[in-house]
Amino acid sequence: MTTEILTTEVLVVGGGTGGTAAALQSARRGAKTLLVSEFPWLGGMLTTAGVSAPDGNELLAFQTGIWGRFLQALQDRHPQGLNHGWVSFFNFDPRIGAAIFADWVRQEPNLNWISGQTPLEVLRRDNQILGVRFADFTVRAEITLDATELGDLLALGDVPHRWGWELHSQWQEPSAPIIHNELTQTYPIQAPTWVALLQQDESAPEIPAAPIDQPEQFAPAYSRYGPEAFLNYGRLPGGLLMINWPHWGNDYGQGVNRLIESGAKRQEFLQESFWHTQSFLRWIQAQVGRGYGLAPGVFPDLLPQTFNQAKWLTSLGSRRTAFALHPYYRESRRLQGLTTMTELEILPMPGGQVAALPMNSAGICEAIALGNYPNDHHYPGWSFPVNLKQFRWGGRWTGTPFSISYGALVPEQIDGLLVCEKNISVSHMANGSTRLQPTVLGIGQAAGMAAALCIQARCQPRNLSVQELQGALLSDPVAPMALVPLLNLPPYHPEWLPWQRYYLRHPEAYPAHGNCPLSDSQQARSSFSMSASADPQLQEAQLQGPLQPSPDNSSGFKPRTIG
Repeated sequence: MTTEILTTEVLVVGGGTGGTAAALQSARRGAKTLLVSEFPWLGGMLTTAGVSAPDGNELLAFQTGIWGRFLQALQDRHPQGLNHGWVSFFNFDPRIGAAIFADWVRQEPNLNWISGQTPLEVLRRDNQILGVRFADFTVRAEITLDATELGDLLALGDVPHRWGWELHSQWQEPSAPIIHNELTQTYPIQAPTWVALLQQDESAPEIPAAPIDQPEQFAPAYSRYGPEAFLNYGRLPGGLLMINWPHWGNDYGQGVNRLIESGAKRQEFLQESFWHTQSFLRWIQAQVGRGYGLAPGVFPDLLPQTFNQAKWLTSLGSRRTAFALHPYYRESRRLQGLTTMTELEILPMPGGQVAALPMNSAGICEAIALGNYPNDHHYPGWSFPVNLKQFRWGGRWTGTPFSISYGALVPEQIDGLLVCEKNISVSHMANGSTRLQPTVLGIGQAAGMAAALCIQARCQPRNLSVQELQGALLSDPVAPMALVPLLNLPPYHPEWLPWQRYYLRHPEAYPAHGNCPLSDSQQARSSFSMSASADPQLQEAQLQGPLQPSPDNSSGFKPRTIG
């Protein structure tokens, strides 16, 4: 069957966290951009997957780029503030997050958005990606960006990629296993989670049992925390409760390889994952009482078409709109890129608080985005210790920061393609830190800028000057983005841009403590500003740090690795 042929300069496939940022940045830089998404909401992890309590990049110095603008927009639209739960400083209604992204996309004259489509075929000639075929049309593009949740274009286009664990012998990562074992075989990748929202409702109807309902597996879920702390960890504005709980909760990874085996196998896994969360919610209601129930009307009512009008959905009725549109995927197919970031590139320098800046083989600093989350891995029922990458900040713990290398977005062999989601070229171990929402927004912004610059320069991504890309990101008129983690330098500081440029040119001078030299008065101002916000409640919280309920019920602060 002949389908319509569309042409564009930049094609972004996937409207998730990275894809939304990439499309916005590409269009803002002047490239004719087409964004094709599966769902009618944009934002991915932050919205359609229901994780509206994001992790990482919480320090003010890291609230830059599209991530920083998103936080400002959330604050403007949530008069009650964002500091409601203890898992994140930034707890928001996912409907508002989706509306912000949609508003931004509509404002861009260079950006067109088509929803309701998934990629079926990648157009390729030799080592050049030429576009993508969807059910209703085919798009030919000069640069294509894979922003799918599971790196689907990598498989469709036969682009070399990885899936699953690497052993210690491959890159000498300190936390990688020596040999494959029961854990690596049971969970080839991190477990996804189908997030859902509860609300306080004294007249809440009973949550129906899922077709597979095994409540006994959840018995220890909040034994270390207590019911009140458990319910409040993901509290959102308006009394909503985000349920994304890893401790004998709704993480689900049984047979997770099915996600990439076939469409039918993926559907089978998704159904089981959904039932697992439904069963967990029913168990929660049985424990805490009928004063809590599903929060209907939050997400679009798309589950009937996701599960092909499955009869078991009818028992949920309209309350099925309390469930996210798809699971929160923590891991994807991962590109084999010009550079592969490993655990070694995200760990702090010896005796320091920050990772070394990424360098390419020519000795050029390749930093194009940053993150700081601890290395957090989810394998239900297993404890998997990793090398710590966190330090104390203002009475709480925060992750040690690192920068993302441009080479991790560029295929080793294929032209016409960039990646901008959890599918970047990282090891399985490093993905535990690079996968978080603010970091992926930054990766998307960098990929979108790179694509637009390639269009302007008539070059391939592998030939793009990384210094030109860095300069464009730092000086973007809408959302300038920090590339070098500098703990004492908030984005509005008068010396912000000079110090960012200095360390990109002189990465050998980047200090292991992560602070740039400032005068005494400027240093004092910046130290406070790093923990301040326009929200008075958040000012205090960022200075003191949210008190995470500790497993032993002591009063100490504990690292927060729930995401």
